[in-house]
Amino acid sequence: MTASSTNNKFTIGILGSGQLGRMLSIASAQLGLCTHIFAPDAKNSPAGEVAHNTTTAAYEDKRAIASFAANVDVVTSEFENVPATVMDLLSDYCPVSPGHLALHTAQHRIREKTLAREVGISTPKFWPITNSSELKSAMQEHGHSGILKKCTLGYDGKGQVRIKPGDNFDTAFKSLGTTDAILEESVNFAAEASFLVARNAKGDISHFPGTLNKHINGILAQSTAPAPLHEDIIAEGRNAVEKLAEALELFGLLALEAFVTQEGKLLFNEIAPRPHNSFHWTIEGCETSQFTQLARLLSGMPYGATNTYGKWQMNNLLGEDMESLPEILLSSGIHVHIYGKTDAKTGRKMGHTNHNINK
Repeated sequence: MTASSTNNKFTIGILGSGQLGRMLSIASAQLGLCTHIFAPDAKNSPAGEVAHNTTTAAYEDKRAIASFAANVDVVTSEFENVPATVMDLLSDYCPVSPGHLALHTAQHRIREKTLAREVGISTPKFWPITNSSELKSAMQEHGHSGILKKCTLGYDGKGQVRIKPGDNFDTAFKSLGTTDAILEESVNFAAEASFLVARNAKGDISHFPGTLNKHINGILAQSTAPAPLHEDIIAEGRNAVEKLAEALELFGLLALEAFVTQEGKLLFNEIAPRPHNSFHWTIEGCETSQFTQLARLLSGMPYGATNTYGKWQMNNLLGEDMESLPEILLSSGIHVHIYGKTDAKTGRKMGHTNHNINK
C-alpha cells in the first residue's frame, strides 16, 4: 500500500460518476482512503459530491487521463462501458481494475457468453446477428421466441426486443439501430440469481453469499439474500463465478447474473466486473460490504469477512417511487440510501433500501 504523489493518503481513482462510485467513495473514506472521480460530468455528480477530488474531462482526453493517473495509486471503473483503450493507457501509470481482459469481455454479449461456454458454464442458445437475413435464418433454426439484443451498451432492459416466429424481422432488427446484435433463446426460468466474487492482485478469492433477484420491466426491483436456493445451485454459482474471475485475470469484483431453470439448472446470463446492484444489501447485511471489499483489495488491505447478519432484502427506489420517500423514511428498520441524482425520471435508479427480514 503506497500513497499518491499529491497527498499522504492512498488514493483510488474511479472512472465514472454514478451511484457505484458514490458508494465506493463512502466506503473508502471509512477506511481512511481517498477517491478521485474522473468523468465528463464528475464535479456535480452523485460520486463527485462525496469524493475527495474530481476531474471533469472526456475519457478520450489523453492529457487529462495522464494527469489523473499521476495523482492516484490505482484506478477502477464503476461501469463496464468505459473504453478499454483508456484502461490500457492508465495501466502505464498504475494498477487498473478490473483489468483489460475482464473489461473487454464484459463489454460484448457474444464475447462473455463464448467465454462462459469455454470454461464449462451452460448458456442459453444464441446466434450472432449482423443483418435481418441472419435474424430470419436464426429464427427459422430456433423455431421459438427469443430476445434480440444489442451486443454493447444495453442495460436495464434497454437495447433489446422480444421476438417470435411470424414477427416482422426486418422491423425488429432495424429497431435496435445497430449491426452488432445477438439473438438469445427465451428462457422459462424459475428464478434469477446473482453471484459475486472478489479477486485481488495475488489471485486470492473472496465470495459473497448468492442473491435471489426479481426484475420488473427489465429493471432490478428486489434482491433477497442469502438466496433461498438449493445448496447445489449455490455451489454451482460460486464455482462458475470463480472460474470466470480466474479466466478473466480479474483484479476487482465480478458479478455473475444467472437463470435457474424449471429443471433446477443454472444458465449464464451476463457478467459485470464491478459492484453490482443486487449486492447493495451487503452495506448493512454483511460484515464487509461489496464496496468496502473492493476498497480493501484495491489498496492492498486484507479481505474482510463476508458473513451475513441474518436475511436481507434490497429494494430499488426508482423515479416513480420517490413520492413515497417521506413514508419510507418514517419506517422502522429501513436503511435508506439516496444517490443524489437531480431528476427523478421514471425507471431511473434514485436510491435503494435495505432491511433485515428476520426481524
